[in-house]
Amino acid sequence: MNSLNIVILAAGKGKRMHSDLPKVLHPLAGRPLLQHVLECAVSLQPQQVCVVYGHGGEAVPQAMSRYAAQFVLQEPQLGTGHAVQQALPHLADESRTLVLYGDVPLIQRSTLHQMQQAAGDGLVLLTIHLDNPSGYGRIVRDAQGDVLGIVEEKDATPEQREIREVNTGILLAPTEYLREWLAKLRNSNAQGEYYLTDIVGMAARQGTAIHTVQPAHEWEILGINSKAQLAALERTWQREQAQRLLEQGVTLADPAPTACGWALTA
Repeated sequence: MNSLNIVILAAGKGKRMHSDLPKVLHPLAGRPLLQHVLECAVSLQPQQVCVVYGHGGEAVPQAMSRYAAQFVLQEPQLGTGHAVQQALPHLADESRTLVLYGDVPLIQRSTLHQMQQAAGDGLVLLTIHLDNPSGYGRIVRDAQGDVLGIVEEKDATPEQREIREVNTGILLAPTEYLREWLAKLRNSNAQGEYYLTDIVGMAARQGTAIHTVQPAHEWEILGINSKAQLAALERTWQREQAQRLLEQGVTLADPAPTACGWALTA
């Protein structure tokens, strides 16, 4: 099971962006958010890349037409599980499927490679411990530390909301298992949506191995839902680029991120 499919979820409207431009086409470091994700995806040399789009219509596939990806429309948008279901006809069973997000632009190839290394025949989740886990689904484990499932914040008990290990949404699964789990999804939750995260509980109940991997940097898993978050991540990107330049011996007069870039000295 060496071949890899990649599904990129890019159908969200992004109401808080207050823009007619699809959220995934807003620029970070001069390139659309989705382009960052696609370039990382292509670097893994997958058998298939499938982009699930929705809001903004054909603007998304037109903007990303240079990439050899399959673009699939999700209409209506009924949740992340429903989104991945739209990609299933384009995915070969004898493979693994990696799920990424078009509005999480700074995920690193090294982190995704680490997930591939951890896979075996099981499910791999990218998780992270946050001091403030508000807004994220919580990773629920048993007394032995094995993953039992993920509970979304709106469905969590007060005790579960105290959990600091959260789900980033990024996962890697055998495609055959993913197809089986997605067929069993139900929308009996506070949002009335088909949650991709529900497959984790299914995997646990049937005894499938569930592995977790953590990214090296918190900024890798930060998503964009507003112009303020976009601006903050732009500064993060600039700071990381400055650090790389400094480590390569480049002298920066002031490495602090600015709207105009950096001043170089000889």
